[in-house]
Amino acid sequence: MTEGRADGGWSTIEVGGHPCECFDPPGAAPGAALIYLHGVRERRLRESRGLCEAIETAGLRALAPRCGRSWWLDRVVEEFDPTVTPERHVLGPVVAEIERRFGVRPPGIALVGTSMGGQGALRLAYRHPTVFPVAAAIAPAIDFHRAIRDLAVIPDGELFANLYRIYGDVERARQDTAILHVHPLNWPRHQWFASDPDDWQWHDGAARLHEKLAALGIPHTAVLDVRGGGHGPAYYDRVAPDAIRFVLAALDAESRRAG
Repeated sequence: MTEGRADGGWSTIEVGGHPCECFDPPGAAPGAALIYLHGVRERRLRESRGLCEAIETAGLRALAPRCGRSWWLDRVVEEFDPTVTPERHVLGPVVAEIERRFGVRPPGIALVGTSMGGQGALRLAYRHPTVFPVAAAIAPAIDFHRAIRDLAVIPDGELFANLYRIYGDVERARQDTAILHVHPLNWPRHQWFASDPDDWQWHDGAARLHEKLAALGIPHTAVLDVRGGGHGPAYYDRVAPDAIRFVLAALDAESRRAG
């Protein structure tokens, strides 16, 4: 793996042929780590002030792979990689690097994401709950099929153009959204998500996910009433400490369960 300059435990490395942020602080607690999935604007984890500070305060080891506007799908996305899907990149090289570098294996790995990465964290956890029993999503962009439908009229529509190239059809995209990957008998044991009621584009999807999980009797924490400026960094910063506190408690519960 290619190493980059370390800075307070932070460095840039290469994992599976792609860049990845790494946080490996001295004295970090053993047996726990997280994978951060970035949003559609591709802000780095170190640029996400609230999450960065919460992770540093917790001393929680982290990898943050860079996958472009791939939506963290199990589909080949050319702007990321011509042969490996983003999902397989996370499940394969990224998880393997966490074990090699940190000595942490599932179920001690949590998924955390914002916006595009938030839906990615939920979606991967629903598809692979034994690998990722802990998932936390901030402002998850769950109903991404609606972005294809409204591509011509939504602000910054070019950010979502890749979705049309990937799916080519609104219904095909809808069938692959996180909410349709929820299995009534096989789900991540710890899931948390938060969405600002003023997030006009994505809040409805989070509310519908909460309703579905509640109807199925699946334990989860949904924070749907905290306002923080709509969809964006200000809201992410507001709820990030709660997300990381949830992750720490969930990873501790998993370690006790495994022990």
